[in-house]
Amino acid sequence: MNTSGVTLRLLDKADKEILKLPRTVKGAFFDFQHKFKTNPHTAGLKLQQLKGDSRLWSARVSDEYRALLLRLAEDDWLIVSVKHRKDVYDRLSYGVNQVTGGIEYVDLEVVEDSVLRRLPTPPSSKPAPDAAEAPAPPESARSLFADWTDEQLLDLGVAEPLLPVIRTLTTEDQLLGLVEYAPQLTGEVLLSLFDGASYDDVLDQVTKPVATAEPVDPEDFEAAVQRPATVVTTTDEALREALESGDFGRWKVFLHPTQAKLVERRYKGPARVGGGPGTGKTIVALHRVRHLVRELSPGRDKPVLLTTYNKNLAADLRSRLLELGGEELLARVEVSHVDQLALRIVREAEPGNGKQTIDDSQAVREWRALLDELGENTWDPEFLHEEWTQVILGQAVGTRTDYFRARRAGRGRNIGRAERAEIWQLAERFTQRLDRLGRQTWDQVAERAARLEMGREQRILGTARQREEAGGLDNVHLADGSGGWLRYRYRHIVVDEAQDLRPAHWKMLRAMTPRAADDLFLVGDTHQRIYKNQVTLGSLGIHIRGRSSKLSLSYRTTRQILHSALGVLGETKYDDLDGSEENLAGYRSVLSGGRPSGHPFPDWASEREGIAALIKEWGAAMEPSTPHEQIAICVPTNRMAAEVGYTLKLHGIHSVEIRSDGPHGTSGVHIGTMFRFKGLEYQRMIIAGVTDGLVPREAVNALRNTDPVRYRHEIQRARSLLFVAATRARDTVDLFWHGSPSPFLSSSLTDAQERIGR
Repeated sequence: MNTSGVTLRLLDKADKEILKLPRTVKGAFFDFQHKFKTNPHTAGLKLQQLKGDSRLWSARVSDEYRALLLRLAEDDWLIVSVKHRKDVYDRLSYGVNQVTGGIEYVDLEVVEDSVLRRLPTPPSSKPAPDAAEAPAPPESARSLFADWTDEQLLDLGVAEPLLPVIRTLTTEDQLLGLVEYAPQLTGEVLLSLFDGASYDDVLDQVTKPVATAEPVDPEDFEAAVQRPATVVTTTDEALREALESGDFGRWKVFLHPTQAKLVERRYKGPARVGGGPGTGKTIVALHRVRHLVRELSPGRDKPVLLTTYNKNLAADLRSRLLELGGEELLARVEVSHVDQLALRIVREAEPGNGKQTIDDSQAVREWRALLDELGENTWDPEFLHEEWTQVILGQAVGTRTDYFRARRAGRGRNIGRAERAEIWQLAERFTQRLDRLGRQTWDQVAERAARLEMGREQRILGTARQREEAGGLDNVHLADGSGGWLRYRYRHIVVDEAQDLRPAHWKMLRAMTPRAADDLFLVGDTHQRIYKNQVTLGSLGIHIRGRSSKLSLSYRTTRQILHSALGVLGETKYDDLDGSEENLAGYRSVLSGGRPSGHPFPDWASEREGIAALIKEWGAAMEPSTPHEQIAICVPTNRMAAEVGYTLKLHGIHSVEIRSDGPHGTSGVHIGTMFRFKGLEYQRMIIAGVTDGLVPREAVNALRNTDPVRYRHEIQRARSLLFVAATRARDTVDLFWHGSPSPFLSSSLTDAQERIGR
């Protein structure tokens, strides 16, 4: 029998089962799938149909393990589970979800056992519930989902076979036990309802985004397996990588239907995708780049730009893009952090510009030195630096008269005409000082690059007008000294971490691509804005109204960490980059774990000793220990990072410093300031020095009375930093402090108050 055309697919939940199997069974499974594709009827595979079922079959993986498969068509098979042979005949349920049209598989025995393990201990006089039946709740307990009918739950996408078990749930712990083994949509719906969302909200935010638009035939499994809701792995390469690395690299092969729609949509202009940490915004950006490249005509140029705010993130984007699409994809994309891009533009136009570029902290020191030289003590150097960067450079203000008219939205302290005249004079002296020292700031570079690109765009538009006036005839125009045709630098631009770009960056990017369909695609979350660049995109020529979307399902952080981290943000309001308010309504996770833990200490030295002790405790645990590279320690200052590293060294624990371009080293616990952790993730996060006066800084607290608006902005930024740090964790968050804890912890991130007296 010729079976060379056999298709073997692996269902979403099955891949997670396989990763938990013993190493020898994983190897046997890899051999099994090769043999099955060659000939599923090979005698050694013992392929047989399960009794009483027309679609479900089992096949031998090893002496002890069997694969359970759905036969979708003659030569099309779907692995739904890999089980020990004694468990193959448990109560299994599969079907086509009537909302998503995707294939779902449930092991009712496993689900009910998980719920039973979380039941309150029954009185000794009562017999234990029969595991073969759905567990009954205590008489006094009310079902968590008593307010919703079966029909409502089914309409939201809940798997029908689970309804009897759902009716028995009376505690959050039992619910989490069910969600662990339920289809993903069922888990999302139930957790959203449990968290207080209304039926209509869940329908709009959870169900409708994944609902199929076509009629669903519950018997048509061939059609069901092709729908986005049926998440499958089909390639040997993906499987091999999973078995060898312990990670299916799901971001490379799988997009949630909500994400896929955003990736493939055609937009009439700039579009933005928001969402909380871990919701896959960067994944969407990378897949969007691949989609745009696939739509290009053949060529050797790089008409797609992928950019972000810093060097560390840009290097990570390049690596992941290469992993996603290989050299062929990377050959059509320029990946650059936005300051590097701006500097290149300036150097192209000014090849003799050999100025040293300095960062914000160095610039503030130069402001302070200037004020000292002038004997000026009226103005705060940080205020002047922000006024210069956010208003004068950010709005490309070229004259004192223009500065008098410039908008200062969000800058806080009101300043009159006389004060503006003083600031303008100081700004002129500051730029002269930098010129004399042979230095420039990144803000100056961005502003200069924006002017150059805006000038280039005007020449391009002028050429187009001349062509139109000449009846469509072309004249030869060369770009400034480049020998190339005058044209836009890119056709498409994709921006990651959009909330952190400066106003001048946006002006530069807007001028780099024609104002056409699919020109700019931005992803970001203003709740994670850790720099001082607040912008309104519409005022900069980037209009995203009506083209904004939001992701709300976290794939990284457990719901316990997520709920606690959201408390860090408090009642603070965040913008949406376009003048309106942003929120994280509906932000959720189906992952479960422990709550964040608090560790108070009397002083910084004992706090560092406590960190070392905890890491040693993890290493001595009975369960598989966490690799040191998956442990991170986040602190408020560079000095504290160095001191923690020294303490760990004394205890024989190797550490790696995270710098602006990423971790410097391959093995050891990662240590860095909160700013360094954007875009990274770890199994375990230790956030140390979460002490009042450090988080937020004492200098921020001093602004409360002198500059209330600036104080609010700085507090918001400090909250965002802690929020970013906490949401880097996949499994656990441990918070350390000495003295008084940060006020951000009082109502939020941890159960620390319960532990202070331990």
